[in-house]
Order: sequence, then C-alpha cells, then structure tokens
Amino acid sequence: MIELDAEDDKLRVLARGAMGRTGGRGGAAVRDSDGRTYAAGTVELAALGLTALQAAVAAAISSGATGFEAAVVVAGKLSDPGVTAVREVSPSARIVFSDVKGAVFDVLEGEVFE
Repeated sequence: MIELDAEDDKLRVLARGAMGRTGGRGGAAVRDSDGRTYAAGTVELAALGLTALQAAVAAAISSGATGFEAAVVVAGKLSDPGVTAVREVSPSARIVFSDVKGAVFDVLEGEVFE
C-alpha cells in the first residue's frame, strides 16, 4: 500500500468527504501553491458534467489559485480530463489516485524542471 504524507492524506479525507456529501461517483481535492484546499464531487447535470477533479480545479481557479502542489482523486480514473487541467496550471503537481475506500493505487509525479 502506498502511504501518503500528512498533507496529502488531508486531501484524501477532504476528497472522500466531498464524494460522500454529494452522493456522486467520485471526489477530489486540490492544494494550491498557497496551501489552501478545495474539494468537490462529481457534477452530473443535464447542462453540465464535470469530473470531481475538474470541479475542484474550477473551484480553485475561480477563487484565485495560480498554482497547485497536489491533488487527490477518489474513485476516479487515470484518464480523468482533470489531470490535463492540473498539468496546464502546474506541470510539477503530484496527483494521487485512490479507490472509493481511500486506498491509494497510483501516484502521478509531475515534471520537475531544474
């Protein structure tokens, strides 16, 4: 099992909470470069559909976030289009994927520029 540090574990808890509150199929949370966190669940409306990660990124960007340190996706897929949104803003951000119970199954490490 992949262990998370305390900050990423906090994101996992927030993502699971968002999924539970919304009753959606997934949850996600992001931490911006100032340490603020944003959590969201999957949005499934006739007029709008967003993955949980896309919704969390949108919440962060609309609140003024200019970069991301990390994101956690619960019950999502590696092909989530929100990954592209995170990478557009912060290519070096870490993205953690867990199952519905919170067990981490993959971590995408971002590009590191030196």
